Amino acid sequence: MVSQYVRVFAHSNALLVGHVRNVLESAGLPCELRNMTLGGGAGELPLGECEPEVWVAAHNRARAETLIEEALNGPREPSQVWRCPQCNECLEGVFDTCWKCGRTRPDSYRTVLS
Repeated sequence: MVSQYVRVFAHSNALLVGHVRNVLESAGLPCELRNMTLGGGAGELPLGECEPEVWVAAHNRARAETLIEEALNGPREPSQVWRCPQCNECLEGVFDTCWKCGRTRPDSYRTVLS
């Protein structure tokens, strides 16, 4: 059975399209690049058909769109601030390890500071 592929991203900037492909592949989603060399056909071909595109298998579409959204616009919700249970240092939620003492944030420790 052949998997149906769907377009999840298109842009006139080939570097941005390549970045999106790298993001998806680093997350384990196989993808295809299409129209990477059609830019020279712009004017003779419709502009929308000349843009480089990223395609994924249809069953990976939702995950790919989420990854692309986060890669281009950042995470949807800001990470919560937490306090290290060992040294009491206040840390931003993007950090899983305390920069001051090196302790890893426990999963169960989710103290939000006011």
